[in-house]
Amino acid sequence: MKIIVPMAGRGSRLRPHTLTVPKPLIPIAGKPIVHRLVEDIAGVLNQEIEEIAFIIHKDFGDKVPGELIAIAEKLGAKGTIYYQNEPLGTAHAIMCAKESMSGPIVVAYADTLFRADFTLDTTADSVIWVKQVADPSAFGVVQLNDKNEIVDFVEKPKEFVSDLAIIGIYYFKSGETLRSELQYLLDNNVVKGGEYQLTDGLENMKQKGLKFVPGTVDEWMDCGNKNVTVETNSRMLNFLHNDGENLVSATIKNENSTIIPPCFIGDDVVLINATVGPNVSLGKGTTVQNSTIKNSLVQTNATIKNATLDNAMIGNHASFDGNFTSISIGDYSVLE
Repeated sequence: MKIIVPMAGRGSRLRPHTLTVPKPLIPIAGKPIVHRLVEDIAGVLNQEIEEIAFIIHKDFGDKVPGELIAIAEKLGAKGTIYYQNEPLGTAHAIMCAKESMSGPIVVAYADTLFRADFTLDTTADSVIWVKQVADPSAFGVVQLNDKNEIVDFVEKPKEFVSDLAIIGIYYFKSGETLRSELQYLLDNNVVKGGEYQLTDGLENMKQKGLKFVPGTVDEWMDCGNKNVTVETNSRMLNFLHNDGENLVSATIKNENSTIIPPCFIGDDVVLINATVGPNVSLGKGTTVQNSTIKNSLVQTNATIKNATLDNAMIGNHASFDGNFTSISIGDYSVLE
């Protein structure tokens, strides 16, 4: 089994955080989004992962490829890096990794997390992960027949056709078949809005009689902007806490401070006269003094003093001293 992970560009909805850290590498509950994603996929598949191919942009920098390869190696897989330097759509992004598209593959977009417990139907030509949503008009959805097979894909339906939203994770029994269909789109300039779309390739496969079935997830968590990323961090902390994971490092320094679980507290964090939690992640080397923090995500080596924070997201090496209650500041920012 291989996993193909299109990571696109840095993204704009999470600025200023993504100016220095690509969105898929922002930590959720102490671990980068993309790391959690591939771990969760590997857990659901319950199969040996041969290779994880990451599709990134050149502006991710020189360190990111090594970090991604290390993530793959932790799962016992080969890590491969490909580049998509023009935003030409989902099908184009996947085809940047065409050399890795052989045998059974999973395609997963690296801006979402999920929780699921099901057995993959490897008899199907493709499995598309979906989640029932309250407002399907904001998503691409699938329609099913009475055999629980996918018979149509509808992008952001204005009228109700289905409430099963596509979450951006796909299984294909044959990577070669997917590659052939997407190559057809590129060769024949089949575009929508100036982009080559994966759904056009899926529709062609369905018209040829390939069997598509849904894979449902229990939880689907977005990491698109600051508010939903903070919410996703809180939800993930609760899942991990309920799973019995130890989320507090043994190397923290605690002086007259209270930790209200669930919280992730990284290595060498210093807490002085602070109340932290619930639903807080503090990256390694962060110092919190004379402050109360809840429902917030703080990355590494930040300094927070004299603050009361709720729904906050603070970047690496940031310094904050104040009484704001809802903020989003990026790496190396200072508020005094």
